[in-house]
Amino acid sequence: MMTHKISPMDLNLEQIGEIFKNNIKISLSDESVSLIRQCRDYLDHKLRTDSSPIYGITTGFGSLHKKTISSDQLNKLQENLVKSHACGTGDIVREDIVKLMLLLKIHGLSYGKSGVQVETVNRLIDFFNEGIIPVVYEQGSLGASGDLAPLAHLVLPLLGMGEVRYKGERSAAGQILKKAGLAPVELKSKEGLALLNGTQFMSAYGVYVMWMAERLSNVADVASAISLEAYDGRPDPFFECVQAIRPHRGQKTTADRFRKILEGSQLFSRYKAHVQDPYSFRCIPQVHGASKDAISYAKTVILTEINSVTDNPTIFPELDLIISGGNFHGQPLALIFDHLAIALAELGSISERRVYRLIAGQRDLPEFLVANPGLNSGFMIPQYTAASIVSQNKQLCTPSSVDSIPSSNEQEDHVSMGANGATRLLRVAENLEKILAIELFTAVQALEFRRPLRSSDYIENVVESYRKSVQFITDDKVMYEDIARSVEFIRSFDF
Repeated sequence: MMTHKISPMDLNLEQIGEIFKNNIKISLSDESVSLIRQCRDYLDHKLRTDSSPIYGITTGFGSLHKKTISSDQLNKLQENLVKSHACGTGDIVREDIVKLMLLLKIHGLSYGKSGVQVETVNRLIDFFNEGIIPVVYEQGSLGASGDLAPLAHLVLPLLGMGEVRYKGERSAAGQILKKAGLAPVELKSKEGLALLNGTQFMSAYGVYVMWMAERLSNVADVASAISLEAYDGRPDPFFECVQAIRPHRGQKTTADRFRKILEGSQLFSRYKAHVQDPYSFRCIPQVHGASKDAISYAKTVILTEINSVTDNPTIFPELDLIISGGNFHGQPLALIFDHLAIALAELGSISERRVYRLIAGQRDLPEFLVANPGLNSGFMIPQYTAASIVSQNKQLCTPSSVDSIPSSNEQEDHVSMGANGATRLLRVAENLEKILAIELFTAVQALEFRRPLRSSDYIENVVESYRKSVQFITDDKVMYEDIARSVEFIRSFDF
């Protein structure tokens, strides 16, 4: 069976996707084992030979950093930290995101700057490989001293405490460890802090939504291309010369893609009686392109973050330094989560406007896209549903990163709130998926009224595949099932 070696080298989204898609096992590389051991040995030596206080190792945490801990209590300090910080609440985080948290935490520790034992990292690897998924809660992180509460729940099962999900069941962690023949880990100095400090909760959401965002950006292009064909839209706004004089990368990419996927279309190339289209069609390159650029920038930030050491304090054996810094602060992620949420919401906003145009009885399309409007309401209410979701996304796009509530007796006096931004971002992405499904549902229905003219081979292939799941609607029927099938289609079809 294939194994991915975790090492202090950059992970990318494609590698992570392969690990998850193919259920690939992971293990530490020899290089990482050596680095982790060297760091741990250095820390143990430092504690034996130097009595100077070291934050979180020989002192308390946060505003308790002035409290000195005796040497015989250093291990207990770390266990207490994990137990006391497991204060999450709210909904339970989905299993695939928790599994991402495990992978990213393991990867962060593989750099050998955290002072953990190799045995501790290997136990996290056991959890990942065996599908022992800790129960983590959505609420509780300020996104500043890392994701303290969520990560406490992630690692609590190492101590035989908390809960896990295993083989479809939710159970006490101690019970599952016993079944698996795994003894609880005894944390040494610094280990609890290394496990709890870090941005892996935020980062896992970032990776997960980035997978969705890139896919949904492609879906938005194809669904809007079908809408454009059904609305008898003009090709001019997609001409290369238009993009050349305003050369934003996303705009150019969008227009290039439209020309390619609509190549050979009878509808796109035929004579148009109207001289211009509404902005929701004419400005697709500009609006979709701006969102593409936002997605691209967010990806660079997320990739940097998942390939970083984000716990505290960090240990530099080669420099004989242990530094209490701020790499756990989630501001880089918090800002791009807000930006990305707005970019995805805008793809939904312009999509709903195209749905409205298609059902409005314009350009020889029947009102609400049915043959007998009045007796039939047709596609009237799918647009209502899309409008409702668009409105919710607008509300969800209030920035999280502009908020800060001091904590720990104001020792932590500026926080990012990036964790709230992360969970909110996922809701925005899931909402966009539904809006685009409604546009596809509506656009393919509208396209049928342009027959016998045909679109491009690419679009006709999409429509033919879609029609295997969702049929043309002649008379009113229950539609929520078709919307659900449309969501499943855009999740599974290779656009």
